[in-house]
Amino acid sequence: MQNLLTTLYKNHSEKTALPSPLLVETFIESLLSLLFPAYNNKKIVSQEQLEEEYQKNKKALEVVLLHVEKELNLPVSEQLERFYLALPSIYGSLLKDAEAIEKGDPAARGVEEVMRSYPGFYAISIFRIAHQLFEQGIAFVPRILTELAHSKTGIDIHPGATIGEYFFIDHGTGIVIGETTVIGNYVKIYQGVTLGALSVKKEMAETKRHPTIEDGVVIYAGATILGGRTIIGKDSVIGGNTWITESIEPNTLVYHQPELIKKNNNKL
Repeated sequence: MQNLLTTLYKNHSEKTALPSPLLVETFIESLLSLLFPAYNNKKIVSQEQLEEEYQKNKKALEVVLLHVEKELNLPVSEQLERFYLALPSIYGSLLKDAEAIEKGDPAARGVEEVMRSYPGFYAISIFRIAHQLFEQGIAFVPRILTELAHSKTGIDIHPGATIGEYFFIDHGTGIVIGETTVIGNYVKIYQGVTLGALSVKKEMAETKRHPTIEDGVVIYAGATILGGRTIIGKDSVIGGNTWITESIEPNTLVYHQPELIKKNNNKL
């Protein structure tokens, strides 16, 4: 037992003290509240209060980054500056995502409802923020963020994925989007879709393992699309429960047609 305790102490003393999920959640909840008044009805009544909330959020991210300071390729102050300079672009993209969801879902009663209650918008919001941190070379934090969204929504988007504008996730539960996935503009994805890899060999970590989805594609529930060389052409429609491992030409309808057997129970 003493040998185990010695090993554990060595591990604790040498390893990076990662930020707790609670610290990361404090940062993201603060940021979403700042960006979207509809998110939690936190009323900001003056420009001064807005500036105060902004500084609180900046401090929350600073606390998170200080936990991984040894892993950063730039000082914490520079990482903060880069992130907040990118925030207007992130905000603009998220407004377009909310618009795409509101216009594309007949059940949506307005953009405010989308921002407050749609799991797809929540997952996309966290992804776009995490992706910026990922692009800045920040270790651990982007994945903690997207796993937070995963735990709350069932939507698993790797922060390394590339996703264009007006992205619409409908329902969303069970969606998996891998690290090297590339998604164009005006793409719509339903629940249970997997954009994955054909092989999970560790030596392929630096290669493109996941598919490319071009502009205007709709992918229905349960579809699985695999492989780094697989390209789904522009404006194609991928039907539910399809299994795709090769490229699809633009403007193509792909669907799975199972045999449907009907019997009259009274004649059994």
